[in-house]
Amino acid sequence: MDYLNRSLFGDDFKWGVSTAAFQIEGACDEDGKGESIWDAFTAKKGKVLNGHKADVACDFYNNYKDDIDLIKQLNIPNFRFSISWPRILPNGTGDINQAGIDYYNRVIDYCLEQGVEPWVTIYHWDLPQTLELKGGWTNREIIEWFTNYTALCAEYFGDRVKYWMIMNEPSVFSGAGYFFGIHAPGRTGLKNFLPAIHHIILSMVAGARELRQLLPNATIGTTFSCSYIEPRSNSKRDVKAAHVADALVNRLFIEPILGLGYPVIDIPVLKGIEKYYQLGDEQNMQFDFDFIGLQNYTREIVRYSFFTPYINASLVKAKDRNVPTTAMGWEVYPPAIYHILKKFNAYPQIRNILITENGAAFPDEIVDGKVNDLERAEYLQTHLAQILKAKQEGCKVSGYFVWTLTDNFEWAEGYHPRFGLIHVDFDTQKRTVKSSGQWYADFLKL
Repeated sequence: MDYLNRSLFGDDFKWGVSTAAFQIEGACDEDGKGESIWDAFTAKKGKVLNGHKADVACDFYNNYKDDIDLIKQLNIPNFRFSISWPRILPNGTGDINQAGIDYYNRVIDYCLEQGVEPWVTIYHWDLPQTLELKGGWTNREIIEWFTNYTALCAEYFGDRVKYWMIMNEPSVFSGAGYFFGIHAPGRTGLKNFLPAIHHIILSMVAGARELRQLLPNATIGTTFSCSYIEPRSNSKRDVKAAHVADALVNRLFIEPILGLGYPVIDIPVLKGIEKYYQLGDEQNMQFDFDFIGLQNYTREIVRYSFFTPYINASLVKAKDRNVPTTAMGWEVYPPAIYHILKKFNAYPQIRNILITENGAAFPDEIVDGKVNDLERAEYLQTHLAQILKAKQEGCKVSGYFVWTLTDNFEWAEGYHPRFGLIHVDFDTQKRTVKSSGQWYADFLKL
């Protein structure tokens, strides 16, 4: 793709790389940090592939200067990272851990020293375990807990951080964590899922309003996981199944925030959320975000399934479709990101869109001191070409962040999938820039 160059996207387009605290920091109990739901979840047998834990991860807690130096070296101007709630509030509420505050101040200050713009995600899945013991996202009190935590972030970091994301992928941490039980905290069933959905949305909006009040000049967004969904066939049942899956995966959280309510017509079981409503909730579910972050990796093919409760839809796995896949088993399908941008751009209420995560895991190996990951470089280039196509057709997309900087702890998949632009030897913590990282650096060079 020789024609693809940075200038085609315009001077104001934001280029970056994304990370998450639990996946990179390690230092799981250092300097007063409290336990998170993921600390507790990974301690249980059989929850994470190969029994992996994130106690050390990439040790970003101690290596942050070296990693930020690498960001600068790769010409990446924007760095998205998250605050660990239990690192600054070990019990979720109450006493502040000053060592945690000091740590994030050092990270932010060092970013700015190196000319790297910090983009902060307030919640990237690591809920304090003490709050989970009180019900976590199923407890309505979490709206107040989260608002107070957000206010703390604004107070201590808001003088230097201009760009904020309230939450990361609510559909994933609610669905995987509170319905299927395959992610922390491991809860299952509608009795957990439905109240969690409602309280997450109310918390997201309450946090955004708090941030807006405390930091009126900040740029405030939130991020959503999106998959382009197509029916297996043109049969009425497959088409309806795909429509329902789209409502669940792509519309469940964005539409209430835009004032459109829950997609109850398409997913009638969502009517069960009504019993968790209180007076004023409809107004308190809406917020005018400065931008929406979209996170897309693949497309999904959906078919009708009589045996799947509530939605009568199931995925046709990529491995059964004889298509190219990543180490996660996800189809490599670059047009997906184009279709997702067109879909969300069609909401008139959305002001601006950034791709806040996109990337791929492949079985990278070091050979003669190098990682020649041509597949990842091609993945990034072909997806950027699709984003450019959407932008040239008028989509209001203004940024792209690669997932991720370094190979890291990938939740229930442990250290098996390597998504990084930089290879990490988890035994020695040695970093090796992959050829995809060098490609990105060359692409971003001014």
